[in-house]
Amino acid sequence: MKTTQRLDKLLAHAGFGTRSEIKKLVKIGAVAVGGKAVKDSGLQVDPGQDVITVHGERVVYREFIYIMLNKPQGVVSATEDTRDRTVLDLLDDEYRHFQPFPVGRLDKDTEGLLLLTNDGKLAHNLLSPRKHVPKTYYAEVEGIVDESDIRAFAAGVTLDDGYETMPAKLVILAAGDPALGKPSKIELTIMEGKFHQVKRMFQAVGKKVVFLKRMSMGSLLLDEYLAAGQYRELTEAELAGLLQDHEGKK
Repeated sequence: MKTTQRLDKLLAHAGFGTRSEIKKLVKIGAVAVGGKAVKDSGLQVDPGQDVITVHGERVVYREFIYIMLNKPQGVVSATEDTRDRTVLDLLDDEYRHFQPFPVGRLDKDTEGLLLLTNDGKLAHNLLSPRKHVPKTYYAEVEGIVDESDIRAFAAGVTLDDGYETMPAKLVILAAGDPALGKPSKIELTIMEGKFHQVKRMFQAVGKKVVFLKRMSMGSLLLDEYLAAGQYRELTEAELAGLLQDHEGKK
């Protein structure tokens, strides 16, 4: 089955400029399809079959991109914002022209793993409540987190709006010491993505999260070599794992 799309859209996704800039390239005869210069930037082409060149250079086309970002604090998980920097502001132009968007959200003051893509189908499936894709967070919590919290989270806690969470796995990495001002250090794996969920779960047991970082989403683990604000494309193995997360949990 042939899959066609507008030539100007394809070239914009491939990084050859805006649609108006591509129109100028077409006007000067710089764009060819099947070896013949085209006159219409809105021409329907099949990227899987047609040989497309710009100034004689063959266009290597990709429809989707998948980027792992270590989101820093102070940046919002949005495509645009009038007050704050967004996660898209961290990307180079070569990625921004694909018009990616964040898969889910991390709070402005939360760090860690954020997937950016323009693959709407994958994003929808990873975020679907029916898929129950696990997400693991590292957190520092005021006070002492103990076995009673582990049991409460395993049973599910009731949030401030009355919602009862699914069972979650809480692991205590280091006990807190309030006398010394040392927070408890924990890992928490949840199967949902409610608004401020991790913070609200600890509020439900009378505790406050003072630092939060997402470490994984499904099979995708945050690259430990990515500093806050850095990003890279997913490897083939990482993408295959995400696609399995997407397909495997109906």
